[in-house]
Amino acid sequence: MIRFKFLIIFIIIITITLIIRIYFISIKSNEYYENLSKNNYIQRVYKYPSRGIITDRNGVALAINKLGFSINIRPHLTDISTLKDTIDKILKHLPEFKNKDLIKLYQSLNSPYKHSYIKLIPFIEYSKFFDKYVLFNLLDNIKIDLEVKRFYPYGKVASHIIGYVGKISKNEIKNNKLSSTRETIGKNGLEKFYNSILQGKKGYQDIKVNALNKKIDIIDNQEPSLNNNLKTTIDIRLQKYISDIFDKKSGSVIVMNVNTGAILSASSFPQYDNNIFVDGISVIKWKNMRNDFNHPFTNKLVNGLYPPGSIIKMGTALSFLENGIKSNYTVFDTGELKIGKRNFRGWKLEGHGKTGFIKAIRESVDDFFYKGSLKVGINKMSQTLHKLGFGKKTGVDQVNEFRGTNPNKLWKRVKYNMPWYIGETAISSIGQGFILVTPMQIARYTSFLATSKLPIPHLSQDNYKKPIKIKINKKYLNLIRRGMYQVSNYPSGTLYKYIQDNNNTIASKTGTAQVISIPQEEKKRMKESELEYYHRSHAWITSYAPYKNPKYSVTILVEHGGHGGKAAGRIMDKIYTKLKELKYIK
Repeated sequence: MIRFKFLIIFIIIITITLIIRIYFISIKSNEYYENLSKNNYIQRVYKYPSRGIITDRNGVALAINKLGFSINIRPHLTDISTLKDTIDKILKHLPEFKNKDLIKLYQSLNSPYKHSYIKLIPFIEYSKFFDKYVLFNLLDNIKIDLEVKRFYPYGKVASHIIGYVGKISKNEIKNNKLSSTRETIGKNGLEKFYNSILQGKKGYQDIKVNALNKKIDIIDNQEPSLNNNLKTTIDIRLQKYISDIFDKKSGSVIVMNVNTGAILSASSFPQYDNNIFVDGISVIKWKNMRNDFNHPFTNKLVNGLYPPGSIIKMGTALSFLENGIKSNYTVFDTGELKIGKRNFRGWKLEGHGKTGFIKAIRESVDDFFYKGSLKVGINKMSQTLHKLGFGKKTGVDQVNEFRGTNPNKLWKRVKYNMPWYIGETAISSIGQGFILVTPMQIARYTSFLATSKLPIPHLSQDNYKKPIKIKINKKYLNLIRRGMYQVSNYPSGTLYKYIQDNNNTIASKTGTAQVISIPQEEKKRMKESELEYYHRSHAWITSYAPYKNPKYSVTILVEHGGHGGKAAGRIMDKIYTKLKELKYIK
């Protein structure tokens, strides 16, 4: 009986195994071979989109694609006479190229494993080559292809924020499948930040072919994406105007809508022509740019770190008010404050006398902030500045934005394994010491002072994010704003004498950020003009207007410019006049 049961079970197992096998052979294998068969008579041909155009807010093109041709030579031309003869035919009609260079390039790219044509001349403009197209197509060993080349019509203007495209690397191909079919990719600025939008999405065509690989029918067709363009918030008229009036200085300028964070203009100086990177820059040219002390290749808007100097004083004053110092608080400034063995001096040798909040901002009285900071302490000051966006990224749509430094006791202990000293609190209150900021952080902070909200700076019109509401007493902000108004509109204000046309509409603050410390034995501060250029202080102005109904902030940094008002006051004045001319401000 037991043997009979085992026999029955064995028969059942064999039967199930046979049924599964029959199912696999008759159904699953059929699906596999059917798909394999489809591959033999259906071919998928991919279609790729053109890179999107970048425009300003009014539709003016900032980055476009130029149509042209490339000249390609058949590989494996090992006979030098054949190669020379082929290149001679090219040079007969295109004498601007050199024989030796083309032969050397061909030999470097040719190999036994090379089966595709070798691109010898990557791009010739359509208008220059069109009349030669038919002639070149008749030549042996030569193949002409259509090519597209990125072009920046305004050259240096807005170069840092637009960015550029360059030859794609192996790592970039790994991370971007669509880019594997392209020779270029966004390398910097908006070109890189929005590369996935600008490069678009590929389409395809499924084609039915016969045994001779001839096209019979189109089974499916998907067009590549067409709307790959990027519309920015920039007004190129203002951008070009600022580029002209900055006049060979180093630094940056940002004009921002204080309510939305939309950037109307953003420049980093010196600028460079983006077009030099499209075909690849020479090693010598690259080294010269990298070794330039003015750092033309650095996007100073988001990658430049600077001591803010006196433009931090509004944030410091808000911290005082938030942490128990009354709005009627005053000090008597004699010109210096002794802390331990060190004297902390202000910019005015004889001092400013009795000083409250408004006067401290209007006349940039260091002593007021020294003494207030000793009451509040670095940690509380750091907390307020953190709320205002210091020590963190602004979120602007640019690559590799820096955070800057908003120091406190813990930060110094972690970074340097050293205690915090009271003198460091004093100099932090006037924007010196460890604190470092980017111009973009200052533009955002200034917009907050104007509106009570912290906007997210953006360059794409589709990247607006709601501003962040910051909880700070409105009375405190109004006190600070009055001080900023008086900077521009009172004769004792640090900016008053440097502007002409717009002083009654502007709230502002100047700043002079020291690059080197002043020796204790020096009783009288040297004039900035007496210092060596790279030892001169950085000059800041940050402002907003109109005072009663804020629309735009203007933030200016002049590297080694000396006094903020003198170096940048007239520039700021001209920018606001241009904003009126362009009808951004009434």
